[in-house]
Amino acid sequence: MSHSITPPVGVTAPLTDAIAEAEQMIASADFVNSEQDLAEGYDYLAGSIAAIVQLVRSRQKSHPNFITSTGPTTKMGLDNPDTLYYHADLEDGGTYVVRGHRGSTADLSFQVLTGDYTPSSVPGGDDAFDDRRIPIDANGDFEITFGPPIEGERPDYFVLADGASMLSVREVYSDWTQHKGAIWIERLDTAGTAPTEPDLARVTRRYATAGKMLTSRINTWFNFPKWFYLDEPVNTFTTPRLTPGGLATQYSSVGHFRLADNEAMVITVPKSSAPYQGFQLGSMWYISLDYVNHQTSLNSAQAQVDPDGMIRMVVSRRNPGIANWIETTGRTSGIMQFRWQRTDQPITTDDGPRAQVIDIGDVAQHLPYLSHNTVDAAGWAERIAARQRAFAERMLL
Repeated sequence: MSHSITPPVGVTAPLTDAIAEAEQMIASADFVNSEQDLAEGYDYLAGSIAAIVQLVRSRQKSHPNFITSTGPTTKMGLDNPDTLYYHADLEDGGTYVVRGHRGSTADLSFQVLTGDYTPSSVPGGDDAFDDRRIPIDANGDFEITFGPPIEGERPDYFVLADGASMLSVREVYSDWTQHKGAIWIERLDTAGTAPTEPDLARVTRRYATAGKMLTSRINTWFNFPKWFYLDEPVNTFTTPRLTPGGLATQYSSVGHFRLADNEAMVITVPKSSAPYQGFQLGSMWYISLDYVNHQTSLNSAQAQVDPDGMIRMVVSRRNPGIANWIETTGRTSGIMQFRWQRTDQPITTDDGPRAQVIDIGDVAQHLPYLSHNTVDAAGWAERIAARQRAFAERMLL
């Protein structure tokens, strides 16, 4: 005997309505000045839709797994080109064992998030730490636990705060030839069991959740530059400070650029002793520029360092013929950010960057080690090829 059911109406409407709302937000952005700006905005929206749909389908609070938070095709939040981002869902009443193997990357850090993302506070203690806080054996293997308060202290145990909802993991490269590690998570009270199969009501709720997450994501990062970047004078950098809402050992210096075709920005910064020191450009959509096929970022291991210990970079639309050219990929405006990570001491004003806008034809006059800096077309192509190979080795989309 055959049976028929009446499908519910409008199951996907919350998501499609949210997509239409986000499209209007993109179209009405006050920094859109060209079709290319719009094309980038709509492409950013496509990546956001893909990320959200994957997220709501893969969420398993009862049986969590690490998934990629952001990447080259699902960018958000001025993603660092040198970082692999993972996260897993948590509940503050659960107990979770995280096992893994430490790779050769410059930094491996953990951050427990509670509730919604809040950019105003800097986490600490059990909320944010790097792998120096955890026991790692001679083979590079580790096992740590997150859970409710316990009696006594254990170096491998971290207390989940009330409202804990996500464990974020960042693995940061300095030299892109370094190798990532491995990591996985297990919730102790559900290990060995299977999650409940999603029913119609749950699948329907996913669309509603996806819609809310999409508009929240677009709105949050749409406004983030206004909160922390755009009030600063153009073509300048802020004094280095602990990154708001970020890692406990990360300092940052930020700014935004606006350069004409015939202009360049010469940035001078001391090479730091911090294990990771990186610079990148981002678009006005607050996402990284193409860092695989263009040199839109450099860290202290990738950059050419002058004999006086300074890193001198040139940000411009046109190629000035030097190794430390930072490409704007045709843009006349965008976001700039320095990061120093895994540092044990404050990053001061003297450690921070200095910027000067000049005519592109005068670059040579502002590089005291010009012969040390120049690169020909073949050398430049090899630099880009090295980036492409290193990214391909990660095999992450």
